[in-house]
Amino acid sequence: KKDIPAVNFITHEIHCRRNIEICSFCQDSIPKSEMKNHIESEHVQVTCECRMKVENSLLKDHQASACPLRPVLCRFCDIQLPFNKLPEHELFCGARTELCRGCGRNVLLRDLREHPRSCG
Repeated sequence: KKDIPAVNFITHEIHCRRNIEICSFCQDSIPKSEMKNHIESEHVQVTCECRMKVENSLLKDHQASACPLRPVLCRFCDIQLPFNKLPEHELFCGARTELCRGCGRNVLLRDLREHPRSCG
């Protein structure tokens, strides 16, 4: 997968055929002696704490962006909770009220950002 000077191509091709394999999972060029280790470390299926099976090499990405148990912050109270609990929590949390210093009314937390437009 790299440019090889034409003068070295035949020697290079012979070397590659003897020593390099293409991984059937990720299409990377891997030395034959390291292929078993590569597959076991990168492509073995592991189970996330959410019980979803993913390739070991993709686990960190899954946990950061797709896992339903990934930690997220509530936009109203900044408490950290699992992503799958966020909608239920924010329904309750956003229904809490705070006193508006401008008009003296109690305003729902979920409406607090928009309230200054109608305040007073």
